[in-house]
Amino acid sequence: MNDFSELEAELKKLRPRGASPELAARVEQSLSVEVSGRTATAGVLPKRRRNFRLNWSAFGLGLAAVAAVLLLARVNVDQLPDKGRGLGAISPSPTTAPTDGKDSFVPAGVTEVVYDTHDEGLQFAEGADEPVRRVRSHKRETLAWNNPQTGTSLRVSYPTEEVTFIPAPGQ
Repeated sequence: MNDFSELEAELKKLRPRGASPELAARVEQSLSVEVSGRTATAGVLPKRRRNFRLNWSAFGLGLAAVAAVLLLARVNVDQLPDKGRGLGAISPSPTTAPTDGKDSFVPAGVTEVVYDTHDEGLQFAEGADEPVRRVRSHKRETLAWNNPQTGTSLRVSYPTEEVTFIPAPGQ
C-alpha cells in the first residue's frame, strides 16, 4: 500500500559511522594552533574598529544648503545707512565772524553719537513696487557755541530718533 515503507525501514537501520582517528587529530591540531597571534574564536569574531570615513555626498549637500541660506539671507551692506557720519562724528569747526557785542555766540561744532541701530526688516508700502528695509537709529546730538570775547561756551544735547527706508530690490 505504501511504497515508502520499505525505504523507511532501510533508513532506520542506518547508523552514522564514527570519525576516523586521523580526522580527530587534525581537528584537535587546528583548534590548538594560534594563527598569526590570534586564538581561534569558534565562529565568534571580534568587533571591527570603524575607521572615520567622510561621506562626501552628505558634506556636499550640507555645503550647498549653507550657500543657499547665505544667498537667501544676504544683507545689502552697500545700502545700509551712512556709517561715516555715525558713532561720534564731529562737524568741522566753522569760521568765526566778527561780533559787536559780548553776548554773541558763534557755532563751534555739532557732535552726533549713534548708540543704537535696529533693522526692523522688510516693509511693504502701499502702492510701492519694491519692498524697503526699515532701519531705526537712536542718536544723541550735541550742539556747541562759543563766545570769542568772553571765552564762555554753551552746549545743548538732545536725543533723536531717525527712521531710514532703504530700497531692497530682489528680496
